[in-house]
Amino acid sequence: MHRMRFFGGIALIAASVAGCGMATASPEGDHKVPAEPTKIDFVTPSAVNGLVTKTLSEGDGGGRYVHITYPEIKGADPLNDKVRQEAERQLRAFRESTAKDGPAPRPELNVDWQLPVASDAAIAVRLRTGEFYGADWGNANRTFWYDGRSKQAFPSTGLLGGEAALGALAEKVNRLLESRGAGGVAADPELFDSMAFNRDGDLVVEFDDCQVGACSLGRVAEAVPAAEVEPLLSAAGRRAREAARAAAPPTPETTPKVTPTHSPEATSNQAGTVDCAKTKCVALTFDDGPGPHTAQLLDTLRDAGARATFFTVGVNAAARPDLLRRMSGEGHLVGGHSWAHRDLSKLSSSKITDSLIRTQDTLTATLGERPTLVRPPYGAISKDVLAVSKELGVSLVNWDVDTRDWRDRKAGVVAGRAVKGAHPGAIILMHDIHRTTVDAVPDILKRLRGKGYTFVTVPELYGSAGMQAGRLYLSGASGSRKQPLT
Repeated sequence: MHRMRFFGGIALIAASVAGCGMATASPEGDHKVPAEPTKIDFVTPSAVNGLVTKTLSEGDGGGRYVHITYPEIKGADPLNDKVRQEAERQLRAFRESTAKDGPAPRPELNVDWQLPVASDAAIAVRLRTGEFYGADWGNANRTFWYDGRSKQAFPSTGLLGGEAALGALAEKVNRLLESRGAGGVAADPELFDSMAFNRDGDLVVEFDDCQVGACSLGRVAEAVPAAEVEPLLSAAGRRAREAARAAAPPTPETTPKVTPTHSPEATSNQAGTVDCAKTKCVALTFDDGPGPHTAQLLDTLRDAGARATFFTVGVNAAARPDLLRRMSGEGHLVGGHSWAHRDLSKLSSSKITDSLIRTQDTLTATLGERPTLVRPPYGAISKDVLAVSKELGVSLVNWDVDTRDWRDRKAGVVAGRAVKGAHPGAIILMHDIHRTTVDAVPDILKRLRGKGYTFVTVPELYGSAGMQAGRLYLSGASGSRKQPLT
């Protein structure tokens, strides 16, 4: 497969090129195109029982940025193993290809996911990868399948009945590509590593950036008609196709789109109960969730009577609306952390806007409140990020105490850094995707409470002065309440 693998948003895909079967997918925003045969429908992840999200990440200090998110689905262990192994493989390859302390901007690996199918009969996980090496993003897709009857997981070529079928499919795809003026492809499993079915049962074959034609084309895909692909499918492939067709939602023309409007600004239901001008307040903040350990963290905070601020990644938030509702109901505040955790400072204004709005809309639809806080991934900002945040009416929140819990996976070390760095008005950075961090929280709460601290959400640090849209906040301490970009 091409070394640079990338992708973008959650519901699909593409602006077509010259009205044909070639389509490009933006890294952060996918837009449905009516009657586009290469369009794939995706399952709402919150509807899949037993789904949890897993994350691999690296932040400041490693010479690179990494954020890989992938699903784990109850009862599909062979599929979970393949997806996890692929995530780990991409991480190893990226580490090997990047210098320890390379020049700015930092190289970045970003992986998120979608579910073309999720039923008892078949499940498909589409990993969408983006790599940045200093010029532009490269994007790629890889789709893994699970057959409910055989209990086996396989790559996309497992949808086909062997090498001869792959060769025949390559010939059909080449004829379609040639009719569009694009280059041909060999019958190489690495080139046919992302295939799924559209709602008509056609087989959609998609290629990575630069694999077919100029890199500027982005995603190139062809839809091989169902009748032509039928003889080429394996038994598992036929079952997968039927599962995809059975799961296809009603067409957009017959399904009204519900968009949250006029929702009130998000606030803690306990806001105003603490005056941080008179009380030693500190804000615990947790990034990247919801994750497998978030419920345990919420239990700890509830039992201690402590409030926190959660900056959630959109793709994870969409998978666990139950945890978002619990956060809000128990007095915490939920903010956004972009859709897929890409460094926003490397994106255009339109892609920054898309990433923030998609996350904001997901949170608003779940909570009935419009988030007004965003933590930019990696704390990275630019003038475009500030301008977009002002336009969207959100404040940017970074931190002044970094526990570096992504690097040091020891509860005692994380707790020690949080307690040592705490001061009145501190904003403390942690990540609820790490078990060691969640395990550190009881000690943090106990030790800081022993020092007289009260745990509040970020806006409560600023009291009646409030927070302004388009401003970057680092700390609630006097004299360091807000920081413009210089």
